[in-house]
Amino acid sequence: MTGAIFAALVAATCTGLLLLPDGAWAQSDVSLQGVIDGGVTYVNNQHGGAATLFDSGILTPDMLTFKGNEDLGGGNRALFELTSQFDLGSGATIPGAGQIFNRTALVGLASDQLGTLTFGNQYDFMFQTLTLGRYDGAPLFGGLYDYRQGPFAALGIPDNPTGSFDFDRMAGATRVPDAIKYQSPNVSGFAFGALYGFGGVPGSFSANSTTSFGANYVHGALGLGGAYVEVKYPQLGNGGIRNFGFGGHYQFDSILAMLLYTNTKNTESGGEINVYKTGALWNISGPWAWGLDYEYMKGNAVLENNWAHQVTTGVQYNFSKRTTAYVEAVYQRAGGDAAVTQAWINGLMQTDGAASNRSQTLARIGLQTKF
Repeated sequence: MTGAIFAALVAATCTGLLLLPDGAWAQSDVSLQGVIDGGVTYVNNQHGGAATLFDSGILTPDMLTFKGNEDLGGGNRALFELTSQFDLGSGATIPGAGQIFNRTALVGLASDQLGTLTFGNQYDFMFQTLTLGRYDGAPLFGGLYDYRQGPFAALGIPDNPTGSFDFDRMAGATRVPDAIKYQSPNVSGFAFGALYGFGGVPGSFSANSTTSFGANYVHGALGLGGAYVEVKYPQLGNGGIRNFGFGGHYQFDSILAMLLYTNTKNTESGGEINVYKTGALWNISGPWAWGLDYEYMKGNAVLENNWAHQVTTGVQYNFSKRTTAYVEAVYQRAGGDAAVTQAWINGLMQTDGAASNRSQTLARIGLQTKF
């Protein structure tokens, strides 16, 4: 099946033309693109000991994407997207064998006047609006380590490798299967969207479903955005995990300044985390760039009032528009009411990545290339 799909895509790429039902020929476009990131990370305290490891997909996930669109005339297009994530160290697909297009798999229609409607496995608006809208330094210079985790395993997100990995969904690590998504056209800098993921549970429309909304406004140097998503999990009875957030950024010549707030709640247990984050990316001169951000994560009493401060910084050297070398460092300090509070930087090993005490530091050198 995979070979047949690949052959069809290659054929479409070579011809660049698709036959319409009325016999007329219309211009189409199919592209292959991707990103590869690899490097070495040193962690001072991982389950009580220092560790040096090869780690990939940190600044951005390692991905291979097939994208295509067909011009239907009158500003209308048909489109598709298939994205596979993989581990650079082993070449294996992520999250598991055989899940070749687990990252995205969608088909849809787009109109310059009416917007875009897509169907399939796709991102919710915490990622679509707030992350891609540049309200967070993580996708710009901090990568996976700069997203949220901390001492909040008791949040208990079902099917989550740590219980709180990427708990506000902004890393895009969790997509929405069986979803229908609408994104409006941009009108005077304003755009919005909505998504619904069907749960497929007989006798219940809402069980195992996902609902998400997002809105974004950009005017000159100023950008503002907000997003909401709620996922209903059968493991949580009638509850789920609800996220919402707001962000703002302003471009000061060569410096992009960012502010972000997110709220995550387990509506079954009442566990809740507030995140406050600020940062900036400075395009210094020529190929050099430097980013710095700070975030404070605070859990409520259900999560034993655990908290974490985290500082992330990164320096980048851009050999070209496609290839970037970088170094980054992350420090997290945790605390709370728990007898033992363990710092845990996002993206470290799923089972024994937490520190043995309240602090954890890492440093990384890496290389990313896009094609």
